[in-house]
Amino acid sequence: MFSKKKLIASLATSVALTGIGFVATSQVDSLIGTSEVKASYAWVNSYIEANNITPVGIQYRQGTFNRWIPYENGVGRPEGIVVHETATPGATAENEVAYFNNNWKKLYTYVHAFVDANSIINIHSSDYGVWGAGPTANAKYVQVELCEVGTTDQFARSISNDAYYIASKLLQYGLPMEPGKTVVSHKQTGTMWHETNHTDPDGYFSKWGYDMNQFNELIGKYYNNLKATGSVNGAATKPSTDAGSDNNNKVEASNPYKGIVDVTDPEGDYVQLLSFRADGSAFVPTRGLADKTPWATDQQKQYKGHTYYRVSTNEWVSDYYAKFTASK
Repeated sequence: MFSKKKLIASLATSVALTGIGFVATSQVDSLIGTSEVKASYAWVNSYIEANNITPVGIQYRQGTFNRWIPYENGVGRPEGIVVHETATPGATAENEVAYFNNNWKKLYTYVHAFVDANSIINIHSSDYGVWGAGPTANAKYVQVELCEVGTTDQFARSISNDAYYIASKLLQYGLPMEPGKTVVSHKQTGTMWHETNHTDPDGYFSKWGYDMNQFNELIGKYYNNLKATGSVNGAATKPSTDAGSDNNNKVEASNPYKGIVDVTDPEGDYVQLLSFRADGSAFVPTRGLADKTPWATDQQKQYKGHTYYRVSTNEWVSDYYAKFTASK
């Protein structure tokens, strides 16, 4: 069921795999030459717009990959996103998550997220690097895998989800949308650094009459709309017109961290919380959360390699126990 793509043979040495002591020596140059992508009127992008397809929320859960590798610029400082595809027809994001969680120690490969037509599953903190596209790219980029689907509608929905994940990550880290630099395909990383020979996602895209230029167009659209309004379709909350309101000229953007966390502790009756002091250190408060209960959240923070979701003023639950679903 799973293809040879999982074997990243060019990750040759233990030093390269761990990222310890690695220093990049080459400069990234744009393969497109400009951050402006001209409209191509690609059928997939048009189909997404005509059918009002909107991406699903990102699910954050911690996978089994236990290597916390800083990027070459430091923790929480990626330079962009690598676009992959799985080369496993019919395998869902859940299938791929289970496979990689069970086999990364043998395969020497792992990515941050998997996307299909119905879900976006982030399984490793994007503040840290993974093993997906060779040592140089691993030290620079967040990496996401697109699952192969079987119908036109599924392809369009998976592309929409993938574009949303990428645009969201660019905005999360304050990165511009620059095709060939902050957004690169696995094929492009191989052309730049010659550390892998993979050509995804180009071959898979071509089966659907699609290409990276058209995909960059969609990412750029989502990126600009999210940045301006907090919505991929550019529909911001309308400002109030009440006389005397202080908000008459303000447009409220949606909060990407607002949503619900469903908490579960398979080994106990309650879920442990953490609270944080002003100096950044943490302590365990006197309260916990009842097992298998949903909680509203509006903030996230990173602590010791885990994402924590705020469920009260200064009480946070770890992604080890929590499954996050963003508000629509």
